[in-house]
Amino acid sequence: MGKSSKPIERCPCGLGDSLSLCCGRYLDDGAPAPTAEALMRSRYTAYTLGDERYLLATWHPDTRPAELDLAGDAGKVKWLGLEVLRCEAGGLGDVHGVVGFVARFKFSGRAERLAETSRFEKLDDGRWYYRDGDVA
Repeated sequence: MGKSSKPIERCPCGLGDSLSLCCGRYLDDGAPAPTAEALMRSRYTAYTLGDERYLLATWHPDTRPAELDLAGDAGKVKWLGLEVLRCEAGGLGDVHGVVGFVARFKFSGRAERLAETSRFEKLDDGRWYYRDGDVA
């Protein structure tokens, strides 16, 4: 007798793994993202899921906003995909990293793209944080 199985939900970050094996371990399980790129991908995933808690928790304390209002855009934004263009540093032995990416989305039915060069910093707690970014 075969077991019925739930379809594996693919991670929105684009790596092809299931959400639970990819960014879900950072969002749901609290595991620290090991690299700046992994943090950037998990933050993209958090945006697609509307996870403001994770986004604020992974924002550098010096630049973190007091709050986000993703619920205000619910139903208006549909995230379509992420492409990482470049990574500079941001590895296991680094304390700074830069990740360039393009995120595609629809806002109120209109196709848009967000191109950003994001800066990340690893703090004394050993975790990576999003510091800021330049939108192209």
